[in-house]
Amino acid sequence: MIEQGKSKHHDLRMQSRKQLDISGVSNVESFDSEEFLLQTELGHLTIRGQHLHIKNLSLEEGLLSIEGLINSLVYLEPGAPAKNGKSLFGKLFR
Repeated sequence: MIEQGKSKHHDLRMQSRKQLDISGVSNVESFDSEEFLLQTELGHLTIRGQHLHIKNLSLEEGLLSIEGLINSLVYLEPGAPAKNGKSLFGKLFR
């Protein structure tokens, strides 16, 4: 739910599936060379690929740049009920 009077800002820019620039990042929950889990202004975002690494990170400005081969970007539905009683992280890391 977006609060009244408070604008949420979140943008993605991908270049040739090799570089991803993201704004509106509030936290990097976890990351490795194949998967990043981010909290953005508009919900959790999972990025999957190969040889992923952080090129630039500024949480104060909400900016993140990732390099590597990007295979998928998936947003998790905010407030979606957990299946089988699993938490958000339980669903992500089966």
